[in-house]
Amino acid sequence: MYRLIRDLLFRLDAEDAHEFTARQMAALQQIPIVLRAIEAFCKPPASAAREILGMKFRSPIGIAAGFDKNALMMPMLAALGFGFVEVGTVTLRPQPGNPRPRLFRFPEQQAIVNRMGFNNDGADAIAERVVQWRIGAPACPLFINIGKNKDVPLEEAPEAYAACYEKLAPHADAIVINVSSPNTPSLRELQRPEHLARILDAVSSTKPLFVKIAPDVDDTLLNEICDLCVKKANGMICTNTTAHEMGGLSGTPLMEKSTNVLKRVRDHVGKGFPLIGVGGVFTRDNVQAKMNAGADLVQIYTSFIYEGPLLPRRLAR
Repeated sequence: MYRLIRDLLFRLDAEDAHEFTARQMAALQQIPIVLRAIEAFCKPPASAAREILGMKFRSPIGIAAGFDKNALMMPMLAALGFGFVEVGTVTLRPQPGNPRPRLFRFPEQQAIVNRMGFNNDGADAIAERVVQWRIGAPACPLFINIGKNKDVPLEEAPEAYAACYEKLAPHADAIVINVSSPNTPSLRELQRPEHLARILDAVSSTKPLFVKIAPDVDDTLLNEICDLCVKKANGMICTNTTAHEMGGLSGTPLMEKSTNVLKRVRDHVGKGFPLIGVGGVFTRDNVQAKMNAGADLVQIYTSFIYEGPLLPRRLAR
């Protein structure tokens, strides 16, 4: 059934299709009986439960940042069986992102390229939506991914992240520091220790703090990032999209590269430091490969678009 729906959606511009789907999900989640039925059907098995950093996950499968940038679909995503939901990337002030078209599908490769540029409604709007969702919300940890506005120079980034954190952290279970998107000029420079240390020091961490890194990092820099994160953060997300001439590439072509980075990080940080694996996960074998490489939790995004709403349930089982 989803294949037919997907074929129709894929006739639309990729971003138009995403916005149409988001509107349908947002509408359905307003009908309590529908939401309860979906939640009952998609409920992960008890054996899939995990506990990390005091947070309880019904399943190790989460939705990655980028799918629900503006925190509009949280109830539906939780009902579909995701063990945790990550929204964003959120910046302190609203911004429109890069000009359209900025989202492109490559079905033959099961891939997507985006050059969105942190388009979002800003920290105040997202905080308000999250507060409303928390009223009677299901037991599903919420991660909020934060970044800096495009016009903020690198030297002012720590203050921008800290201000965004202060608005959103009280309403989140964990915060993700995004310094790895390829679609904001110079953002990846913030992965360098001299910049990242200042950001982590500026963020007064009262909630678990994860750092999301790029897959395009050499061994020396990766080791420096790992050492810094072990000292100043609570975990890492491996990885963001890989740099592509049109933007950030995600999906099947990213699986091997992102998993390799994940393994290198695990080998460096050792056991016990929480890692989330993301990039190219379509199958249960892909999930197992991430776990074997050192992931405690796994996220999906591109495969959710290609495989449909029952994918989190299949992967959790």
